[in-house]
Amino acid sequence: MGKKGVTAKMDGLSKDVAAANRETLRAAFPGCFSEGRVDWAALAALCGENSEDALETPILRGGGGFPEKYSFEWPGKRDALKAVGRRSAATLRPIPSESVDFATTRNVYIEGDNLEVLRLLQESYFRKIKMIYIDPPYNTGNDFVYNDDFADPWARYLELTSQTTKSNPETAGRFHSNWLNMIYPRLRLAANLLRDDGVIFVSIDDREVCNLRKICDEIFGEENFVAQVTVVGNPRGRDYGGIARMHDYLLVYQKTAEAQLNLIQDEENEFKMFDAIGGFELRELRNRNIKFNKENRPNLYYPFYIDPNTEDANGLHPISLTPNDGWLELYPLESQGVDTVWRWGKEKAKANLNINILAKPMRNGGYMIVEKYRESRVMARSVWGNQKTNTERGTLLVKELFGAKVFDYPKPLEMLKQICELGTNSDSDDVILDFFSGSATTAHAVMKLNAEDGGARRFILAQLPELCAEGTEAAKAGYRNICEIGKERMRRAGAKIREERAAGLLADDAASLDVGFKVFRLDTSNWELWDDSPTPPTEAAAFLARLRDSKNARKLDRSDADVLTEVALKSGLPLDATFEVLPLVNVAVYVERGARFGALLQDGAEVEDVERLLEAPPSERLEKIVVAESAFRSDAALANVARLLEENGIEAKFI
Repeated sequence: MGKKGVTAKMDGLSKDVAAANRETLRAAFPGCFSEGRVDWAALAALCGENSEDALETPILRGGGGFPEKYSFEWPGKRDALKAVGRRSAATLRPIPSESVDFATTRNVYIEGDNLEVLRLLQESYFRKIKMIYIDPPYNTGNDFVYNDDFADPWARYLELTSQTTKSNPETAGRFHSNWLNMIYPRLRLAANLLRDDGVIFVSIDDREVCNLRKICDEIFGEENFVAQVTVVGNPRGRDYGGIARMHDYLLVYQKTAEAQLNLIQDEENEFKMFDAIGGFELRELRNRNIKFNKENRPNLYYPFYIDPNTEDANGLHPISLTPNDGWLELYPLESQGVDTVWRWGKEKAKANLNINILAKPMRNGGYMIVEKYRESRVMARSVWGNQKTNTERGTLLVKELFGAKVFDYPKPLEMLKQICELGTNSDSDDVILDFFSGSATTAHAVMKLNAEDGGARRFILAQLPELCAEGTEAAKAGYRNICEIGKERMRRAGAKIREERAAGLLADDAASLDVGFKVFRLDTSNWELWDDSPTPPTEAAAFLARLRDSKNARKLDRSDADVLTEVALKSGLPLDATFEVLPLVNVAVYVERGARFGALLQDGAEVEDVERLLEAPPSERLEKIVVAESAFRSDAALANVARLLEENGIEAKFI
């Protein structure tokens, strides 16, 4: 008999973020918990803070006056913070008919309110996202759709998807607060999804950039601020009174110090020197920083010997690490009275002699040792202002794809490609998340970049299906909402990339090309939720009917695919998980072999079906399974199934 498993009732809710945070705190500081609750005084003492001061905080006193401290507060922040911990009972329903390569693609497009979507992603994508890019509403006063109702989010979502955009005018008493209450819980939940080496990029203009910076400092930590990039999107400028504004901003934060932005391709760098290996530019091998010198880096202080009578086609002279007759000796130069050192040690220098390091003559008759720098990739600058960032290019590209201007101010494709280059790696299957996806420029950029450098990056996009206003080019072209535009753009962009690949215009590794996407739509759970409203004693029949209905609570219009997606997502499997059908005796079970996960959902199951499932060799046996209680005809059979699974060490959840 194997080790004991776990059987429990599946609650049908998204990840309990607050409980996960408590467990993380408990693991780090077990002594700071008493009877299951945080002992704030003990925690403060462990952190070296005065416990008496800690007891003065409102969270310990139950409210009251605040001690003086630096903080960023606004009306509604407390409710916004509570919204982070609220769990979702919703689900994502797969829509294969609107997808491309549904069975094989690893890309995901989600149609729905991104706050609910972010809650649903917590279980499966917790600390698994490498890069996030968002372009949220800039709070212009005219396009503020995400005016959340934390008390009844589903009713608010249904309202938003059946009406045109509401405004958030500057005359409103909570102009900034409304925007802050929208962005705060979304960024909090998004931060949970980032890997420790992950990065987030947020586009914003000068209306809310200061507030956004403060929020990000709070969520990600001031120490993880990377840059506030100025992005010149309109070189001609737009007249907003007094000064024509040419730019917006891009805030960049890392999750932890483990994150490392990549170098980017410098297209303006044209090499003027070439050798048998290729083009290069020259960089001095001497380290000009006097903090590194002969005294503290003696291994980097040694002489080169230069042949003054021989030079190559680029005017460079051979060098050696050993003396030769007639050759000149050269140590690193002195600077500010300090003997500087080389950037390379002797072993590396020896391996690169007269290949990547030589001597260059100086105008004063001396020489310097130079490195042939062949990399055309450079660090990104804090000001982006070239054709890559011109918003007009984004508009023209969408117009070219659709034949009409169906979307206002889409981000330029090349700018998003550059962001993806900075934040992800071509040699891994990094996941990129964009939960304000608009016209799906991020998806287009990921597919195009993968096609160019052979990468295997994947994307998850989410977008609220905002209605296209009557009379717009999008509405005239037949698009009801923004999601329809985004999905069609991905179809057309993917088809064009395939054509370019076939024509040899892009990289030739066609086998790895993924320009498909799975579409999911936010919806209510596949099960009727238990009605816990009080029932008068005189209505016993109604109560019994409610109990009877809860036995088979699956909604009639929901398919196995719908249910499978919900149980998999809420069990921690990604949305690109692939299932196969494993026939048993009376029914079939859905199996994801990589995760060793199964789901038994079909009616008519018997105990022998589970016994057959347990016949698999230990290396192939499932570790987790979700079982529909309605699949078994009797409570006795269900009890036997629960016992079998527990005794065989399989974690089981019943729905």
